[in-house]
Amino acid sequence: MATPTLYSSGCLGVGVLSPGLNQLQFPHSRLHLSNFSSSTINSKPRVSSIRCQSTSTGEAKTKKNILDNASNLLTNLLSGGRIGSMPTAEGAVSDLFDRPLFFSLYDWFLEHGSVYKLAFGPKAFVVVSDPIVARYILRENAFSYDKGVLAEILEPIMGKGLIPADLDTWKQRRRVIAPGFHALYLEAMVKVFMDCSERTTSKFVRLLEKEESKGGKTIELDLEAEFSSLALDIIGLGVFNYDFGSVTKESPVIKAVYGTLFEAEHRSTFYIPYWKIPLARWLVPRQRKFQKDLKIINDCLDALIRNAKETRQEADVEQLQQRDYLKIKDASLLRFLVDMRGADVDDRQLRDDLMTMLIAGHETTAAVLTWAVFLLAQHPSKMKKAQTEIDSVLGEERITFESLKKLTYLRLIVVEALRLYPQPPLLIRRSLKSDNLPGGYKGNNSEYAIPAGTDIFISVYNLHRSPYFWDKPNEFEPERFQVKRDSEGIEGWAGFDPSRSPGALYPNEIISDFAFLPFGGGPRKCVGDQFALMESTIALAMLLQKFDVELKGSPEDVELVTGATIHTKNGLWCRLRKR
Repeated sequence: MATPTLYSSGCLGVGVLSPGLNQLQFPHSRLHLSNFSSSTINSKPRVSSIRCQSTSTGEAKTKKNILDNASNLLTNLLSGGRIGSMPTAEGAVSDLFDRPLFFSLYDWFLEHGSVYKLAFGPKAFVVVSDPIVARYILRENAFSYDKGVLAEILEPIMGKGLIPADLDTWKQRRRVIAPGFHALYLEAMVKVFMDCSERTTSKFVRLLEKEESKGGKTIELDLEAEFSSLALDIIGLGVFNYDFGSVTKESPVIKAVYGTLFEAEHRSTFYIPYWKIPLARWLVPRQRKFQKDLKIINDCLDALIRNAKETRQEADVEQLQQRDYLKIKDASLLRFLVDMRGADVDDRQLRDDLMTMLIAGHETTAAVLTWAVFLLAQHPSKMKKAQTEIDSVLGEERITFESLKKLTYLRLIVVEALRLYPQPPLLIRRSLKSDNLPGGYKGNNSEYAIPAGTDIFISVYNLHRSPYFWDKPNEFEPERFQVKRDSEGIEGWAGFDPSRSPGALYPNEIISDFAFLPFGGGPRKCVGDQFALMESTIALAMLLQKFDVELKGSPEDVELVTGATIHTKNGLWCRLRKR
């Protein structure tokens, strides 16, 4: 099954409510993408791509041409004067046809500094590549910024779910949803993660046994597609108490989910929002299909909500968090939301919450696992080290919450994959009022004035690979997260200190002082980050416990696509062999 290159980003167990969606694809890079086919779920988008081995360190500067010059002139005429004086990156249009935008943003970051203006057509955008400035926008002055164009794109799909919600709705729903991801719930989810991962590995075992009966010793699989199915099953059971069963079957609901994911990606990467034209939802075939897919999903969610409300057992938050989640039949987040006393909400809002978690939460895990395997396959010694740890901690036993805590190196592999391939690579914000941004390191010593309505792109990719805040930033070194790094004279940055967040299972934005933002930061950080990380770790452990994995071809054969998150163009084809 083809998987859409959606966001997910960074959140909900797969990113539940993550920056993933918070970090939708740069909206005006839509010119270089072809339309997705709306007729079949098995169609793949035809997109610009780039080899995974490219590091984009500025070796290939785009030559200015007529299109670039016209775009830059238009920017200067219409919006250039609105944003305060700061370095300007020009020649952006032609770059969009050659490679993913975040590579160009990285080149311009090295050339222009921590904060610069991106000239593009009728608008100018501010690109931030510095933890000091990111911390200011995401935490210190968070409520002066909203999601801007992201909310406009996602509202028809997610309604007033956490990601596209206005500030007042977000504050209300965050207070209700965040407590649902409490410690006992996450511990209970370990069993869900295990059960779903076992479905996947059992499928691989059956395929391998079939191949061995023919004299073969390996099987070839698109692990990206397999991880996508796994993530969908986990979201269904953990959030809705609904078994998609997508690892082993295909149903109308599963097809509708993937159809909706494709449409969300389509809207994030298409230049003209034609779906807003009156009657488009009825006249345009792909929009008719989208409405049909939405109805199938909504009918499913409505039925789950009705069932949950009919069996409601109202309780205070404290009581809900003390339930024995390992023994109750329905340990889902939906059950928690419905049973919470004083949090009565209409079915439409619950539907929006669930749809947001489904869409935002589906692909982060798939993407994290894809790139973790891609990286490990190129570093056999690190894969062996991970397998040795798994064997030592687990043997042939199932993973428990306690044993997960002992898989130290494996957890670092997951976060290092997120550092090198953040999901998604950009966070989008829009200023609600005039503000002054700090210049950041290697930026202006004075502040940059920006007017209300300024669109800002926090380049997580640039932050994670910044040569100023990371040693050997383009190299795969999971061990780096165990080493303290002083600020080294960088004014305003506290350095990297693992002890700054005691008890944390995974490195986060606190220990890195916003140099590491896999799930955003500040009050609108993804509430499902631990769900996503634990899920990814367990799935990877299950795979490596039973199989050795190698790439089918060379690393250079794996290409990146320019979706809202970082995905492969044609899947991650690997050979699996029993250990």
